[in-house]
Amino acid sequence: MHHTLEQARAFEARYGQFIPEDQRPAFHLTPTIGWMNDPNGFSRYRGEYHLFYQYHPYSTEWGPMHWGHVKTRDFLHWERLPVALAPDQPYDQGGCFSGSAVELDDGRQLLVYTGVQKHLTDDGRTLETQTQCLALGDGVNYEKYPANPVLTQKDLPEGGSPVDFRDPKVWREADGSYRMVVGNRPADQSGAVLLYQSLDGFTWSLVGQVDASHCQYGMMWECPDFFPLDGKQVLLTSPQEMSPIGLEFHAGNGTVCIIGSYDRENNRFVREHIQAVDYGIDFYAPQTLETEDGRRVMIGWMQNWNTIAGKPRDCRWFGQMSLPRELSIRDGRLIQTPVRELEQYRRNPVRYQDVLLNNEETNLHNVSGRKIDLTLTVRPANSTPYSCFRVSLAKDGEYVTTLRYKPDTSILKIDRTRSGSNADIVHTRSLMVRPQGGVLKLRLILDRYSVEAFVNDGEQAASVAIFTRQEAAAISFDAVGAVLLDVEKYDIVLD
Repeated sequence: MHHTLEQARAFEARYGQFIPEDQRPAFHLTPTIGWMNDPNGFSRYRGEYHLFYQYHPYSTEWGPMHWGHVKTRDFLHWERLPVALAPDQPYDQGGCFSGSAVELDDGRQLLVYTGVQKHLTDDGRTLETQTQCLALGDGVNYEKYPANPVLTQKDLPEGGSPVDFRDPKVWREADGSYRMVVGNRPADQSGAVLLYQSLDGFTWSLVGQVDASHCQYGMMWECPDFFPLDGKQVLLTSPQEMSPIGLEFHAGNGTVCIIGSYDRENNRFVREHIQAVDYGIDFYAPQTLETEDGRRVMIGWMQNWNTIAGKPRDCRWFGQMSLPRELSIRDGRLIQTPVRELEQYRRNPVRYQDVLLNNEETNLHNVSGRKIDLTLTVRPANSTPYSCFRVSLAKDGEYVTTLRYKPDTSILKIDRTRSGSNADIVHTRSLMVRPQGGVLKLRLILDRYSVEAFVNDGEQAASVAIFTRQEAAAISFDAVGAVLLDVEKYDIVLD
């Protein structure tokens, strides 16, 4: 084993144990120690689900990228495994960037990742070039492929940038061959997704381009994923440098879902619908797998490059993954719901029907907590429309995180201004929900350091990281006008 990897494994084993479990989320994945960003290699292997992640164990700042590693059977209990990859070869000395994993016929697990090399240009600038590399292993230990890198500048279409050529997502086809999509920046300096194919997983050739931004939906398209779902084909990608488009896409680093039809033989993808993946503040670089029972499950980095200054001063870990989500398509839209395994850990049900809210703040007995699954259904109490409904979460005298809905504009606003971060970062996000005559259904999953909202049975999802002290656990409801509220609340208890 190379010294760089050995050193990272020793550091993680020695110091990761000092982070108390109650100072981590209860059921959202965090790094063993240090920094985490993109999910990588989210895949099935030998009857378990493996997840790797972009990892810098030595500090809570982004640094030379390693691959952290965990596995799970239920998407909620994660078993920590040793660091899988470290930047220790000439072709990846600038970092082992994002990628994916697949099981080979011979039983080995193949990791595909982006190797980064840094060069000093003649005019004194640092330039990175990016290539696609392989590593092979048994679910714990991995050897880098001797013939790395397997895709380089020569494998790009004309005008494709070797500086922005990253994040390979690999899968098996029904005929046993392999395909993968990779993000690239073409000649127009915008974003594109390229498709490659291989018979054995080792020798790859370019098929063509799947889709491209044409400067409309951000610039470089990072972290692509491409898969069939409910009779359609879905392309996920995370563009950089987005310009805002209404309340659908915010500025900066976004997440885009394109639903369309796909002619595999001719690699022809036709867009039918485009939308954001997550409408909150903290979500990026999602990746999916297909479960044993045929579900498509997605996980994302529940953080945002523009909000990373918001970390607590004394934290030993930074970055967390979203709750894995089951994907489907309904009425041409991507639907996301918390992975159904969560339901087996719900305890202590509390239910209320037809609670009248009428211009005063209301607390309900036993509706509180920071590790909960809370479903709210709101509707007008009479023929007069109400003007506003608000739920306040993770609350005490000082802290609160709110969701506010105004039926006349159909805008839902999330506000975590008083959620424990004193950094000058984005703290509010508004999204347009489908108007239903003042009826709104919200499923809110709270963990110690996050709120994930699923709107109208998964039509939209919105995630925010929060750093409020754990004692802030009250929940209250209020409305301007008369509202009837149904509540269903469970504690989440991982045995």
